[in-house]
Amino acid sequence: MNLETLQTLLPFAAIEQKGNTYNLTVPGENLYEAASLLKKDGFDFLWDIIGMDYGDTLGVIYGLSSSAAPVVLLFLKTETSDKEAPKFDSVVDLWDSADLYEREVHDFFGICFANNPDMRRLFLRQDWRGFPLRKDYDANPELNPIPLGNENLADMETLPVLNIMNEDDKFEVHETVFDKSEYVVNFGPQHPATHGVLHLRVSLDGEIIRKMDPNFGYIHRGIEKMSEAYTYPQILHLTDRLDYLSGTINRHAVCLAVEKGLQMEVPERAHYIRTIIDELTRIASHLLGWGCMCMDMGSITAFVYGMRDREKIMDIFEETCGGRLMANYSVIGGVMADIPPNFQKKIKRFIPYMRKMLKEYHLLFTGNPIARGRMNGIGYLSREKAIALGATGPVGRASGWSNDTRKIEPYAAYAKAVFKEVLRSDGLTFDRYIIRLDEIEESLKILEQLTDNIPEGNYAAKTKAIIKLPEGEYFQRVEGARGEFCVYINSRGDKYPYRIKFRSPSMTLVNVLKAIVPGTKVADLIMLGGSLDYVIPCIDR
Repeated sequence: MNLETLQTLLPFAAIEQKGNTYNLTVPGENLYEAASLLKKDGFDFLWDIIGMDYGDTLGVIYGLSSSAAPVVLLFLKTETSDKEAPKFDSVVDLWDSADLYEREVHDFFGICFANNPDMRRLFLRQDWRGFPLRKDYDANPELNPIPLGNENLADMETLPVLNIMNEDDKFEVHETVFDKSEYVVNFGPQHPATHGVLHLRVSLDGEIIRKMDPNFGYIHRGIEKMSEAYTYPQILHLTDRLDYLSGTINRHAVCLAVEKGLQMEVPERAHYIRTIIDELTRIASHLLGWGCMCMDMGSITAFVYGMRDREKIMDIFEETCGGRLMANYSVIGGVMADIPPNFQKKIKRFIPYMRKMLKEYHLLFTGNPIARGRMNGIGYLSREKAIALGATGPVGRASGWSNDTRKIEPYAAYAKAVFKEVLRSDGLTFDRYIIRLDEIEESLKILEQLTDNIPEGNYAAKTKAIIKLPEGEYFQRVEGARGEFCVYINSRGDKYPYRIKFRSPSMTLVNVLKAIVPGTKVADLIMLGGSLDYVIPCIDR
């Protein structure tokens, strides 16, 4: 892909190129045509849709990539001056991941997507007034009272659709989520097996699941809205609390995005330390994910083993920076403090111990005939469907989709380490189970190579007391424990962002659950959720 090819493909687009990133701006009436042409040209991965309030106009930004050439990033942009009834054509028929992304934009900006079959709010209650991420949103509870009573489940049932053939461009209710004849059971949001405050409405035929409707927002904290009033160092505090099991990796992504905007030279020592901490975080996350999935299938022992070994990593974090789950270690320019004297020694002691424990995990659970019987042949996800849904990370790689950001666009010290991207091809529950244990081994290899080679020098670059990003757009992607975590920052030159957007890898995983559970049994639902390893606060930003 190059500039000339894009200009030939989209003659109506204004195109800017910066390295492997292209910004394509098209008129609203050409949005669907541009999206369709890009999809046919191989851009099969829609990793996010970002809503924007530019002041006088409202807009959307589509983040696109190709599974064949993932190093190239496209930002397809359009906007409208109609703030009373903003609307664009839906692209849900081109990318399955657009389903939830368009609902999210509608929820927070009031932008409607014509012919999307489900234009319900995604995070907020269906009776919520206003659109919180608009700049003119009035949060005064006297003028915009917050509903305090329980939400009526019937409000979740209707599927409003904006039909552009309707002369008045009004919402029409074409159907409901479930027919009146269906037997619907509520799982969550309090049930522990949903791995957080997730509400699943499930249609059952005996023990067989026919349909599932996920509902989010029970722990929504408005982090993206809060960030608009926070300075960049303050925002770091919030990122640890998105996917709290990948907190250091999320924080690393924001630091890299800001450092890119400042054109800051980060010391090599800091890059090595950050990478080591990230990989320890990945192992700790996979250990908890493995233990929880095993417990979902009845093995309390496996959960205890996973938590026991995860504690060794938490002890390293505590000695290094004082935190355990929330390490709060990366800062803009490097890390908050240098590593302690025992840092390398403890990691070198942990590596052979963890390898020994991996063998024990396989003896305990992987080879267990009851566990294998539960997992074999269940929850098939094809490579094509994984890409269409945007299921990055171990879930996508278990279906044969090569999507490891550490390989696609190496950051920090990943280019200095030799490791392989673990891929499997069957796309079944067992593949999603085993791939995380295999990835732990690759993380141990990275730790082995980097721990003894941490360069001397400063652990952080000097920064100004008040950090202001130059006006512009900044983007960074990293490989979280659950997939590609992205940060988009739109700066107007202030000490806080005009708009910040976090791409949640977990939100797409719930969409995967919705796709693979029909035809399975109720007991399989819990196991399948464990195999996807989503974290709800990452979704409910």
